[in-house]
Parts: sequence; C-alpha cells; structure tokens
Amino acid sequence: MTSLHRTRRSTVRAALVADGIDALLVTDLINVRYLTGFTGSNAALLLVAADDEEPEQAHGHTERTTDEADPRTRFCTDGRYTLQSQEQVPDLPRLIARPCDVALLRGAPAGSVGFEARSLPVAAYDVLAAVARERPRPVSLRTTLDVVEAARVIKDPTEIDALSRACQVADQALADLIAAGGLRPGRTERAVGLELDQRMRELGAQDPAFETIVAAGPHSAIPHHRPTTAVLQRGDFVKLDFGAEVDCYHSDMTRTFVLGEPQAWQREIYDLVHAAQAAGRAACVIGASGDAVDAASRGVIEDAGYGPQFAHGLGHGVGLQIHEAPALARGAASIMASDMCVTVEPGVYLPGRGGVRIEDSGVIRPDGYHVLTQTSKDLGVL
Repeated sequence: MTSLHRTRRSTVRAALVADGIDALLVTDLINVRYLTGFTGSNAALLLVAADDEEPEQAHGHTERTTDEADPRTRFCTDGRYTLQSQEQVPDLPRLIARPCDVALLRGAPAGSVGFEARSLPVAAYDVLAAVARERPRPVSLRTTLDVVEAARVIKDPTEIDALSRACQVADQALADLIAAGGLRPGRTERAVGLELDQRMRELGAQDPAFETIVAAGPHSAIPHHRPTTAVLQRGDFVKLDFGAEVDCYHSDMTRTFVLGEPQAWQREIYDLVHAAQAAGRAACVIGASGDAVDAASRGVIEDAGYGPQFAHGLGHGVGLQIHEAPALARGAASIMASDMCVTVEPGVYLPGRGGVRIEDSGVIRPDGYHVLTQTSKDLGVL
C-alpha cells in the first residue's frame, strides 16, 4: 500500500503548489489515514510541497528506515504507537513526540504552512501560532479547507473494493436476519438492531458503519430514529438504515419492509419512493451537479404532492467516513465524476403513520451509477 499512499500524497502536493502553500500540517486523523495507512488515535503529518525541501530536525525521537521513499513528508505519533507506526508507515521518517502538531511545526521548513481549519480547535491554533512566531526561521500559518478531502472524493480501485466488500457484508447480514425470522412482530427495535450489528461483525465487519436505525410503525416517519424498546407489530412499516465498516470503509443502505399485508397508503408511498430512487440513480451520471441529481429524484415526489414530506438531501459521498463529499442536495454545486461513491436515498415521511426510505450505495462509472448494495428494492412483505 505504500506506493498507493505516495500517489495520494503526490496528488495533494500538486494542490499545495497550485495554492502557493509550501507545506501542509495534516491533523485530521481520517486524512492522516488516507495519506499514510495509519489507524491509531494520535498522529499528524507534515507534507512538504517543494521537491528540494526536507523538514528540519524537530524535537523528539526520529526513526528512519532503509525503505523510506518520501523524506519530504514527516509522520508523527506518540510512544504508544511506535511498533504500529513501524508496520503501517514504513516509508516515512517517523517522529515520536507529543503534541504531534507542535513537534512537526517546529521542524517545518521556512515558508507558508497550511493547517486544516475544520479539524484544528481555536486553542490548538493559538499554540501553533505561538510556535510559528518563536521559531528561528519563522513560518506563516495559512488556513486551508478540504485540500485532502478534495483528493478523497475520487476513489481508487482499492477503495472501491473495500466499499464493495462492506456492502456485501451488509447485504448478507440483512438476508441472514430475515431468513432467521429476525424481523417479526413481538421483537423490539433495539433487539433487531443489536442482532443486525452482530451479524455484520460475524461476517467480517470491524463494526457497524454508524448507529443502526430500526424504526417501526410511526417511528418510521422519523428520518433518523434511534432504536427503542418499541415492539414491532403486524401492519407496521419497519425501516432499517445500516451499514458495515470493512477495512475502514463504510457502506450505507436503507430498506423498508411491511409486517403483514400492506395497506393501500403504504403501497402508494412505497411505490412513489421506489420510483424517485430509480430517477435519482438514473440522473447520477458524470457531469451532473449534486443539485440536478437531487432535483431529478425530488421532482417525482413533489409531482405526487409529497414534497414537504421529503425534507432531507438525496445523498452523500461514502468512504473513510459515512458522510463525506460530494453532496447530492438542493443547491449542491458538486459535479459528479467517474469513481465517486455516493448514496441515493429519497424518502417520504408521514408523521404519526409511517415512512419509507430506500437507499443504495454506488459508484459512478462512464455508463452510469453502479449499485453496490444488492438487496432487492421491491416492497418486502414479511
């Protein structure tokens, strides 16, 4: 994986050069993981843009190995992760020190050093600003937004493979739950959610991708309902929104079932959401804006008179985080591109009665949106 991480760092370096930034201090742990492969809970990265610059000596213990391939990048963690960082980050000089951001800034080359404004608290920034002023060779701190995240939007084959496997785990866990009679009247929302979570773990997930939603009866009209001790009853809609985390990548899927014979109003809104979801998938093509994809799906629901009952965005990117760029929503300027992985998840929610959401995770290809979550989207009657 080290060559893949070097390629990712090269992409970010090109963005730094274009923005006139000499180095980037990466403190968001998700971005550190993306650029190095490190999965620990404390780390930072100094990414130097210029070809002929290397970081200066910083305070702390620096470990060097014979297979270093990127001396312009310095990785820092603390002593708890000495062995783990040797295994996961073999191609970078590793600085063992705390706090990581301060140690790396002390060794940064003179010039402008960008920091990740979304992940750096004000108090931490004040400390870095003081360090920058005290250095013999001063640096200027520059605010940056989403430099690494912009690279993460396009998934490489390794990432798409991990996302596919995460979707497969979720699909199989749901199939096994249903086959075992786990979705039935008399069970609680919480019991169903716990069983689904455990089945995903047994199938190879590190963890659920997020807190599993099990929403029965009137609760299904709450878009992000948290499971309770409410008991599933005959005639209920049961909405399941869940996913698996595999190799740090997240799947996301929603399916809605009916316990027993559906009523006419249940079939009506299910068929409507089913049609809106198909329209969203069809619109999710290279060159389309996030706003346009949302409008294609939302228009189906609005034309049927249920526009106010669809109150959230159509979808979002998935990857190392369960919600990441690009956005598929009203006003979203994101432009769809090949190898973006996004969800398509319209819903209609009728307070006091019930609601439906149908969601897939998929990857955008030159020939359209390829669905990764394979569970049937036909109305499931249990």
